[in-house]
Amino acid sequence: MPIATLIAAERADSGTISEACDRLVAAGCTPGHREWIEAELVFDITFDGGLAAAREALKPMESHFDIAVQSAESRRKMLLVSDMDSTMITVECIDELADYAGIKPEIAAITERAMAGELDFAEALRARVALLAGLRAEVISQCLEERVRPMPGAETLVRTMAGWGAHTVLVSGGFTSFTGPVAKTIGLAEVHANVLEIAGGKLTGALQGEIVDAGTKRAVLEAAVAAQSLTMSSALAVGDGANDLPMLSAAVAGGGMGAAYHPRPLLADAASFSVRHGDLTALLFAQGVPKGQWIY
Repeated sequence: MPIATLIAAERADSGTISEACDRLVAAGCTPGHREWIEAELVFDITFDGGLAAAREALKPMESHFDIAVQSAESRRKMLLVSDMDSTMITVECIDELADYAGIKPEIAAITERAMAGELDFAEALRARVALLAGLRAEVISQCLEERVRPMPGAETLVRTMAGWGAHTVLVSGGFTSFTGPVAKTIGLAEVHANVLEIAGGKLTGALQGEIVDAGTKRAVLEAAVAAQSLTMSSALAVGDGANDLPMLSAAVAGGGMGAAYHPRPLLADAASFSVRHGDLTALLFAQGVPKGQWIY
């Protein structure tokens, strides 16, 4: 049976549950069991009806709620595949490196256009990395220490899912110089990212090897599903930008969850769940996990 989970930005009450049920009925969906996951914050409503109809019916409530509508089957996922920049961490690492180089506005503008889907990701990445030529490599460690922080809820999400046996993967169009330390801090088991070329203690302005782009992210998701002997319905993919679109679309098409985290509009339209108000622990609530079962 399908299930709708409403996660309040501030507070929920019995009136909120009634409103959600009324909206479902108006869309031809028949509400069933109602249950608090977290009192006055998160609740579930099971229903008979179509997922698309239910999502559309509940859309007017998105101004105050993050809303997940999904099949109750395989609700608790056994695979997490996540983007890094502006998803697992609070910054875009390449923009922060650019700040140390004194060219952040120029590079950040390219980053924003690439994440909005206005530019080819690989070409935009090469162009931005080229502008960093000559930057001292030691700045990477400085940036990690001074600016790179886990996104609120990241460690709890990863540790809790790993605690029930889920495999966790970080796949980033960013750089291994950052993904390695970030994965270690947060607890992600597998990492895929681009490699900055360094010579003589400085960035050369080039990358080594194949570029990790949108297609790579989708391939990593599909490979992880196969390697863990799962079906896509057991996967949760999360990201924030256009280069996460194929990965999220693949998860959704296979019956899994494609979650857009404080996303650009292009990604939100393709996602099965968008987190606009909460932090990454919203992905635990969407899986039916109350705070008492979280691992901090």
